Amino acid sequence: QVQVVESGGGLVQPGGSLRLSCAASGSALDIYVMGWFRQFPGNQRRELVADMYWNTDMKYYHESVRGRFTISEDGAKNTLDLQMESLKPEDTALYYCKVVSESRDTYWGQGTQVTVSS
Repeated sequence: QVQVVESGGGLVQPGGSLRLSCAASGSALDIYVMGWFRQFPGNQRRELVADMYWNTDMKYYHESVRGRFTISEDGAKNTLDLQMESLKPEDTALYYCKVVSESRDTYWGQGTQVTVSS
């Protein structure tokens, strides 16, 4: 059984910073790609924020966060962090971590709320 757990959300003022963490655990888990998605209020669709392919240098950032958000991984611990800087009210969303295994099974975390407001 694979578990995906996010942490680090909260309330922050515009221009502030937050760091989200995602930890994936499970026996014989080989990660193919790990990423962060967000779901805006009133919208059921999840937008890809940033992801990276394990054991490579391949990273993707949505154009709206490029230069402000940075993802970093710890392969030994199967964790993926999302450092968010210069936050804007339009970054307010429920942030989810997604893990795809080498066998292409997909696992989602429960989500963590990020609210940017003065």
